[in-house]
Amino acid sequence: MLNTLIKSDFIFPKQNNVYKGKVRDVYYLEDNLVVMVASDRISAFDIVLPKGIPYKGKVLNQLAVKFLKATEDIVPNWMLDSPDPNVTIGHFCKPFKVEMVIRGYLTGHAWRTYKSGKRVICGVEMPEGMIENQKFPIPIITPSTKADFGHDEDISKNEIIKQGIVSESDYHNLENFTRAIYQRGSEIADEHGLILVDTKYEFGKKDGEIYLIDEIHTPDSSRYFYKEGYEQRQSNGENQKQLSKEFVREWLMENGFQGKKNQEIPKMDENLVHLISNRYIELFEKVSGLKFEKNNSESAIERIEENVLKFLNKSKL
Repeated sequence: MLNTLIKSDFIFPKQNNVYKGKVRDVYYLEDNLVVMVASDRISAFDIVLPKGIPYKGKVLNQLAVKFLKATEDIVPNWMLDSPDPNVTIGHFCKPFKVEMVIRGYLTGHAWRTYKSGKRVICGVEMPEGMIENQKFPIPIITPSTKADFGHDEDISKNEIIKQGIVSESDYHNLENFTRAIYQRGSEIADEHGLILVDTKYEFGKKDGEIYLIDEIHTPDSSRYFYKEGYEQRQSNGENQKQLSKEFVREWLMENGFQGKKNQEIPKMDENLVHLISNRYIELFEKVSGLKFEKNNSESAIERIEENVLKFLNKSKL
């Protein structure tokens, strides 16, 4: 098994706080700076699985950097630079306590809701007579609460505004940004023979202005189908060929785990771990059009610390 970056415990200059998320370790520095380290941890059903996935952090971070740059004309984002394959450094923005989920196709959580007989999700009506993986006439936005602990929960636009989680004017802007970024991501995916099926975005505020934060269009936050053969597979009632983390969720469900109380996480063998790693690399190469550079010989911890310190010293931040 290759080395994986499971945890980090850096102490950077002017560091005043640390947040360890399910996948990322976030270091807060003075002057409202954030150092975000993408680990090789993997989560599903809001649970961190027991084994890391080689190269996953590099894939997530490098794809996020690509798409942040590709959408900065639509909405400003938090990123200043990415001095290391696993690291992005940027502005601290006060996050909105919602995730903006946008779905172009009926799949995943939306399909499971639909299959149960429900036709409304997050206050949005879904058309009758749809089948799994079918394209919506217009992409739907299905927000979720951003929980500090435990599971995120579906919530409607009306409830978000009613509860004061986001103001009506800000929410209107979040919806517009979400649709525009999704459109851009869909166009880029199409150029590479993929369909951006669904994804989620997080936003925050800095100096009264809305910023796009966190990662975008990665296999952790998004689902992709292969465009070639999509229509034929739909006509034949076949599963779509996809690049996403959904197959990990499916494997867990097949083995009796959905993140519910008293359920035991099934054992992950090395073949599964390598399969997941290869899926992440495949998606990186497919979406970016670049060859993924593994370079696994060096110590990730030492390399990250050296590169971050070099950036901070050079920038005098």
